[in-house]
Amino acid sequence: MARVKGGKIANKHRRNVLKSAKGYRFGRSKKEIEAKVALRKAGTYAFAHRRDKKNDMRKLWNVKMNASLRELGTTYSKFINALKKKEIKLDRKILADLAENDPKVFQKIVETVK
Repeated sequence: MARVKGGKIANKHRRNVLKSAKGYRFGRSKKEIEAKVALRKAGTYAFAHRRDKKNDMRKLWNVKMNASLRELGTTYSKFINALKKKEIKLDRKILADLAENDPKVFQKIVETVK
């Protein structure tokens, strides 16, 4: 009986791996094994950094709010504490957006909290 060779499937796998690694530098885009390693690492980094992005955004919102709050004569930590005591439920994303794009509304919120 004739044997089955895996050339067709192997080439398909290789083609798909190299297509996914397109744009990578050096051997990572040309050599199958290096491309597989690079793709595995890329997936790991993508997974981890999707979580890191959430922390990075929160830090950015805090910095934006603090910059606006210092102009209004208070600090970020005092403002957040006062918000919690007054039970005003606005998240940092919204507050940072207001501080950046609509300072008058943000100033009214700060005055309400004080």
